[in-house]
Amino acid sequence: MRTSYSAIETYLQCPQKYKFQEIDKIRKPKSREAIFGTLVHSTLKFMFQKDPLFPTLDEVVAYFRAHWPLPEVFEQESKNDPLKHGWTEEEQKIYFEEGVRMLKKFYEKNAPWNFSVVDVESRFEAVIADEKTGETHILAGIIDRIDKRADGSYEIIDYKTSKRMPSQDAVDKNLQLSLYSLGLQKRWPHITPEMITLSLYFLKHGEKLSTQSTAETTEKTKAHILGTISEIQERIAEKKEFEPMPSPLCDWCAYKPICPAWRHLYRKSQSADGTSREEIQKAITEYFEIKTRDARDGKRLKELQDEIKKYMEQEGVTRIFGDEGMISKKKTERYEYDFEKIKALLSPLGKWEEMLKPDEIKLRKVMSEISADVRDEIEAARKVKSEYITLTASAKKISGVEFLNKSNL
Repeated sequence: MRTSYSAIETYLQCPQKYKFQEIDKIRKPKSREAIFGTLVHSTLKFMFQKDPLFPTLDEVVAYFRAHWPLPEVFEQESKNDPLKHGWTEEEQKIYFEEGVRMLKKFYEKNAPWNFSVVDVESRFEAVIADEKTGETHILAGIIDRIDKRADGSYEIIDYKTSKRMPSQDAVDKNLQLSLYSLGLQKRWPHITPEMITLSLYFLKHGEKLSTQSTAETTEKTKAHILGTISEIQERIAEKKEFEPMPSPLCDWCAYKPICPAWRHLYRKSQSADGTSREEIQKAITEYFEIKTRDARDGKRLKELQDEIKKYMEQEGVTRIFGDEGMISKKKTERYEYDFEKIKALLSPLGKWEEMLKPDEIKLRKVMSEISADVRDEIEAARKVKSEYITLTASAKKISGVEFLNKSNL
């Protein structure tokens, strides 16, 4: 199987998007954020590519300005998704000025002549063998920048235009950086993991977060990638669903209008069985009314229980009677045990081992108390025993529903 970090990341974020993108090969226009990020990366490549005469800051900004997308490029996003409207001139101006600000800040702190840049936008292909299946997989990717340091070590740098900066712990466990380290080692076998520093440079903040590659992280990365590939292959072979995983990332996904988790928002006609939008809207309204009533009644029931228990305690009774029936009070006690003493009592009887039989409730508790690495290995050992469907409801309003209800009826 041939794959990439981008494809692996997409699958981990949302299997349904992976299917649209990698299996069905449905091509969609890039989002405005992707267009912006690509141009910033391209400009930084220009900044470090010229040697020995590196471009001045003015030349870097001029390159960014010259390649700024035409308005119709941004308009394509709104054509792809009816919920999104084209960029206003003000919005385009804000993005452009933010790009210039990022580049200026970066240039001031990272003059290109101060670094020994080995390669920019470096493509790699790493062959990974799965010892369990005997298969080999090709892992491809592009590294934003590779520097060689004075001590002979190397630094992999990946640029980020996002606003949020992760914790150091998240950087230490970053799959993308670990994968790039693996790719560099496969490309240049003389480089050991310990010779590689992995960095994320957050252009918006002008900050760089780094971590160190190790042989252990390299092996864990290989195992994680192979496990993910195996899971994808299993879904394909057994024709399992690639279910959507709704998250805030959906707002930037070009597949939203055709995704099962969102497609209903964009439906313009009645369903296959003839159910109209008005009919299903009526069912949804009643469903939420019942859910709201149940929640309200549950709260009131708790209040009445407290009132009745208080009355029984004051009157010293265990039953009370009304026109509708009788209410009884029963004391239920919960205990905690000294298991060392219990072990001494049960072991001679051969019963102690029965107490140690694993169950899912105990396992969930243990999972919350162990490291992420061990959790990953435990999750890799699980399998689906049964499947069932449940419905959940949220009173949260989805932006655009009212707009579509009016325009699509």
